Amino acid sequence: MQGATERHKISDQPSSAMTMVVLVLMNIWCYSMLSLWTLLGVLVFPFAFGLCLLFSRWSADQVVRWFIWIYGRGWLLLMRPFVQFRREQLDLIEVGKPYLFVINHLSFFDTYCMALLPVHDVTFAVRSWPFRMFWYSGFMRLARYLDVEGRSWEETLCDSNSAFAAGGTVLFFPEGHRSRDGQLQRFYSGGFKIAIAAGVPIIPLCIDGTDQLLPPGRKTLRPCRIRLRALAPIDTSRFNSESGHIQLRKKVKAQMAAALAEMRGEGGQ
Repeated sequence: MQGATERHKISDQPSSAMTMVVLVLMNIWCYSMLSLWTLLGVLVFPFAFGLCLLFSRWSADQVVRWFIWIYGRGWLLLMRPFVQFRREQLDLIEVGKPYLFVINHLSFFDTYCMALLPVHDVTFAVRSWPFRMFWYSGFMRLARYLDVEGRSWEETLCDSNSAFAAGGTVLFFPEGHRSRDGQLQRFYSGGFKIAIAAGVPIIPLCIDGTDQLLPPGRKTLRPCRIRLRALAPIDTSRFNSESGHIQLRKKVKAQMAAALAEMRGEGGQ
């Protein structure tokens, strides 16, 4: 825990190479380009949406989820002058196969980094507050993202099953909120119960570096390296006992904690 705290403190101190000029340029570039990219996306969306409905076999919500993935890919390109992105073991994800992803949560920009995934049909399960951001809420509702606070568990399971039946994936942040110290927080059981009930494998995802880009409570961006690693799929059919979701939750958390420690060079801690 002490190592994590020290790591977080260090990340808040600009290094000698991270000059004020670079920080100013980064924030002007990234925020202005992100605003323009978002505005362009809003303007282009009606035409792209209509064309995809006409010429693809996707449902309306699948089209929106593809469009959001493309939006995220554009964000990755805009950030590349200041952020290094690294994908690890993503070949473990079989495109077109239904999975439930669980991922640690460090920053507002974690969701943007999901454009690193090789699959675009990802239904996010999130808390209620993102649905109140007017510039995103319409897209989130069209994409049929899951409001895990505003809907019952049965409704969330039903919507998840619909996504799985179409060959899509569902993504949960099992901590429910962003970590303030970089360490995994308490895991909630909802996503694990759904994976077991739906009979789909879980793929744990580990992300690192976004807390250096923009941690909770800070508004200025800083250069960083972001890594996204997929762990091996876990067969959930072996966890169908009454307490199976607890065992599955503990197993996934232990695997993610070990992977994050290895990614951060904390093997001895």
